[in-house]
Amino acid sequence: MRPASNGALPLRRGRWPGYAVAAWGVLFAIPSFHWAMGGTFGAQSTVAPELIKLADDRVAWFLAVLWVTGFLKLFGGLVGIGLTRRRGKWTGRLMVFCGGGATVLLVWHGCLFVAHGVLVETGARAVAPDLAGLTRWYLYLWGPWFIAGGLAFAAAATRYVRRHDDRRELRLYGSVGALGALLLSLASMVTGIG
Repeated sequence: MRPASNGALPLRRGRWPGYAVAAWGVLFAIPSFHWAMGGTFGAQSTVAPELIKLADDRVAWFLAVLWVTGFLKLFGGLVGIGLTRRRGKWTGRLMVFCGGGATVLLVWHGCLFVAHGVLVETGARAVAPDLAGLTRWYLYLWGPWFIAGGLAFAAAATRYVRRHDDRRELRLYGSVGALGALLLSLASMVTGIG
């Protein structure tokens, strides 16, 4: 393989994690947009009833949240695409920063779903009987889906960093994004927001 003009190897092999992130983001955005537009297909049995009620009642702030999360998921898909090819210095830093943050947010969130589901399934934690089926959806679908997205971000960001000369600097940006996401998640948990 010939070196690029700056002496680094071109980013050609290993693009699949970035494309996996893009597909994951687009697929995950579809339900957000569908529910924001008033549809509830797939939500009745897989999402918490209080969220369904907010969507059915067309609560403005909740609809705004659905639209924003849908666009954030699409943005995540664009970050995945951004991690498939060599970018300018600042764009590359931003991609790795976002990739590191998305990795932590998604894996953390997914692990919380899975851990809660395991605790309910083993009887260590009780939920209302009408929510037991919903807990299984979070255990077997949503938790693993979040984790898979986080791992795809991790793979895409790692492959991007490995193919650049300024690896140390890029790792720093990825670490700062990951640490920021972890602090945001912990603050959200402590305050009960989110």
